[in-house]
Amino acid sequence: MANRGAGHTGPTEISGSTVDDIVASIRALIDAGSLAPGDSLPPMRSLADTLRVNRNTASAAYKALVQAGLAETRGRAGTFIVDPYEAYEEEGFARDTVLRDVGDGNPDPAFLPRPELVRLPAAAPRLYGEPTIDPDLAEWATTWIAADQPRPFRLTVAAGAVDAIERLLAQTLTPGDALAVEDPCFLTSISTIRQNGYRPVPVAMDADGMLPESLAAALESGVRAVICTPRAHNPTGASLTADRAAALREVLADYPQVLVIEDDHFSLLARTQYASIIGDGQSRWALVRSMSKALGPDMRIALVASDTETAERLAARISGGITWVSHLIQRLTVALLTDPETQALIRRASDHYATRNAAFVDRLRVVGLTSESRDGLNVWVDVRGDSSAVLVQLMRRGWIARDGMTFGLERDGEHFLRLTVHDLDGEEMTRLAEDLAAAAAAVPQAATHAPATASFFTRPEGKLQP
Repeated sequence: MANRGAGHTGPTEISGSTVDDIVASIRALIDAGSLAPGDSLPPMRSLADTLRVNRNTASAAYKALVQAGLAETRGRAGTFIVDPYEAYEEEGFARDTVLRDVGDGNPDPAFLPRPELVRLPAAAPRLYGEPTIDPDLAEWATTWIAADQPRPFRLTVAAGAVDAIERLLAQTLTPGDALAVEDPCFLTSISTIRQNGYRPVPVAMDADGMLPESLAAALESGVRAVICTPRAHNPTGASLTADRAAALREVLADYPQVLVIEDDHFSLLARTQYASIIGDGQSRWALVRSMSKALGPDMRIALVASDTETAERLAARISGGITWVSHLIQRLTVALLTDPETQALIRRASDHYATRNAAFVDRLRVVGLTSESRDGLNVWVDVRGDSSAVLVQLMRRGWIARDGMTFGLERDGEHFLRLTVHDLDGEEMTRLAEDLAAAAAAVPQAATHAPATASFFTRPEGKLQP
């Protein structure tokens, strides 16, 4: 009654007449090795008919497995057994390689401030139960965010963007709930979704961000939350235009109760203008701005502006007696953000990433390759053929990059690589572009390949799927 992964099939007996019995039976099959990660479970209707139970019973059993981290739902494809301890792809350096790493996604250490050079103002020790937000940081952050987001908001401080988004989702979703996310998607978001048992609904995108028709289809399918990167999208470098943001707000206007999260992770460094998909009628929303790209990945702090209800739910999870962000980190953050030398360094960093990435895109154009990346740390390169095969060819030439398939929720027709090139000099950029062109030429062009302007993930027969 389950399809084996990797192309193997064979009957597996699931038994039980109650939710607990069915879950226990499936767990026993997992423990015995009869069910393994990648195996598909029978459709709920089929299981209910076979066990002669109500379909709601079968559905509740599958939901319990998802909640336990033992299974995941993949839309119409069905429900699959997963390894709860599976290691997901993460950002960072490739370990144990002698190849030149152009896939790490890191900021340039030369443009990160040195916190030890900033003097912190004297302050009394903070104790349990005290307010969780440093008043000086709150004042700076409120002024900064209000300049872009005119709606009234409450401020929350979280331990980084990932922590903020995970907490925002946890106070709205339960395992098995549907969540609309960009496809391709940030690696950590993929990990968060799968580890918490949410059901991702991919939204197709192009260089201007989410496609309105794809977001509309996702909302019609019943998603309860949407995560959108308004600019410097990772991995593609896409940024919303004002027109695209307005079109997405119009789509969302019919779904005011859906939680809309904007992950503006590159806000301190971005060259593109912030454009929001949060409309006046959206009752549940949050804007998350991380410090990690400008102040360093080890600065685990993010600012969250949100509606009052969302802020109150977050406050219950980030209290002065449980999981508040250290006031030492908060005071250090505001000291850096108001320091003239740090401000100048951030401006130089913004210029550096923009000019270096643009220089590499120019070199790509010379060798016949394209990239529509507009902002951010990375360049999303259309290699025209099987990205995995191109990556192998590139490794033979001394480089290691990120396969675009890593970032995909639906991985049909993938033909992109993500490169981090801002620390390469001009000669190295030229060599990488030439090696990349040679690697792409050594791989047959995908039969279903379409111009990158259609979508970053163009499906077979040119159809964009939500």
